[in-house]
Amino acid sequence: MVESLAPKTCSIDRLVTKPDDVGKIISGEKTATRRNGRYADPGEIMELGERSFKVTKVYIQTLGELTTADAVAEGYADVEAYKQSILSFHPGMPWLPGMKVWVHEFEPVAT
Repeated sequence: MVESLAPKTCSIDRLVTKPDDVGKIISGEKTATRRNGRYADPGEIMELGERSFKVTKVYIQTLGELTTADAVAEGYADVEAYKQSILSFHPGMPWLPGMKVWVHEFEPVAT
């Protein structure tokens, strides 16, 4: 059964914009990103520099469900490093384990 997704809240070109994150994706260190809204559909293509990446999965997860493997897919060593990075980007934002985020997983498009 295919799960229907809520409408997108932003466009895929806004999914990854920080230069450090772009570099991590291009080098293969980052294969997922979490956002407070849905930015892409599965199968959609994200262009970063000269490279293309296909969104493979889009789903909801709570911050409390985040695992070490999830943090590594985000380009961090562990959950605490990911958490500290996110909180540094959003001063004053609390880390709420029940907060839902949209996970976007992607892979390079073969050339």
